Amino acid sequence: MAKTHTSRGRAQDRARVAGGQDHEVNYEAKKEGVSKETVKKAVKSAGNSRKKVETEIGRH
Repeated sequence: MAKTHTSRGRAQDRARVAGGQDHEVNYEAKKEGVSKETVKKAVKSAGNSRKKVETEIGRH
């Protein structure tokens, strides 16, 4: 998994979608062409793995 560090030295994991972070939900929704609620539901049912979320969105 690709981990990068922010300017504060915290690790970020680009392979995950933080369902509680509006900017991440907005990004994924825009990228997939779906609503924010659809992304949040996908994170809830499939977990926060970006690949799993994208697969779950593709099913609907």
